[in-house]
Parts: sequence; C-alpha cells; structure tokens
Amino acid sequence: KALDNVNLEIKKGESVGIIGKTGSGKSTLVDIIMGLIKPTSGKIFIDGIDINSSINNVLKWQNNISHVPQDIFIADFEIIENIALGIDKNEINYNEVNQAIKSAELNEFINIKNDGYNSTIGERGIKISGGQKQRIGIARALYKKSDLLILDEATSALDNKTEKQIIENILNTCKDMTII
Repeated sequence: KALDNVNLEIKKGESVGIIGKTGSGKSTLVDIIMGLIKPTSGKIFIDGIDINSSINNVLKWQNNISHVPQDIFIADFEIIENIALGIDKNEINYNEVNQAIKSAELNEFINIKNDGYNSTIGERGIKISGGQKQRIGIARALYKKSDLLILDEATSALDNKTEKQIIENILNTCKDMTII
C-alpha cells in the first residue's frame, strides 16, 4: 500500500504542508484528495459527504479545486489566455487577471514584454523560463478562485525569495481558500 491508516482532517481556510521522503505517498494522498484515485479502503469526506459515493460527487468536488503541478501546461496562446485558460477572451475578467498576476509575482515579467499580457509564449512555453511557467500556473489557479488550492512542487523552479513572496501573497489575498 502506498498509504496505510491515514486519518487527516483539513478545515476550510487552513494551509497544510505535506512533507515526506520520495516514494512516501505524498502524491498519492493528493491524488486521493482530488478524487483522481479512489482509495482501496476508507473514505474521503468533504463537508460530511463521501466524495466517492457517486461520480457526480467527485465531479462537483473537482470543480472546487485548482491544482498547480510542477510541470505546467502552457498553450501557444497569449499570456492572458494561458492564465484564464478555457475562458473565452471576451469573457475574461481583467481585474481578476491583474490580481492573479500580482499575487503570482508576474508583473515585472509582463511589463518587459512588448505586448504585455497579450504576448505569446510559444507551445509548451518555449519562449519563457521554468519559473515563469510556474508563476503563470499559479496565476491560473488563483484566477479560477477555487475553494482548494493544491501546490504540488509548484514553486520548485523559483528562487527562495520569489517563492516566499508568492506564498505570502497567496496567504494574504486568499484567506478563505484551503491550501495544500
């Protein structure tokens, strides 16, 4: 078993870190929390509801989650379209995008681009660094305004100062969000 006898309670609005050695089950636990893996035994309750009791419960739960993996998907679109991924450009809330950009410490990067957040960044983000990709992924998650934010080594390509500032920004601007 990747996990055995795990009993965990995370309250709404808490920030929780999951640490452990490589292979200790951290990613498996996060996948179970996100409803991507059904546990072989035991249950996952969200607000008293077993999320795995129906596919509708799983899908409803997943709609409340923003997940920022270590390797961010970047499309060959403009920066703003990558942040508001899946939203028609005419329906993007620019005020909320700007807040997400600020929280993800992307202002300086966007300000040096000739077309600002209308600049294209290439397929898989070929025109930008790993840290810039990660910050776009974080801005995307913050723009979504989910109840749960899961950061899975989402700042591994950032320097310590930038990482600390982004985490501080998230904690200050997303007080009701639960963060893992």
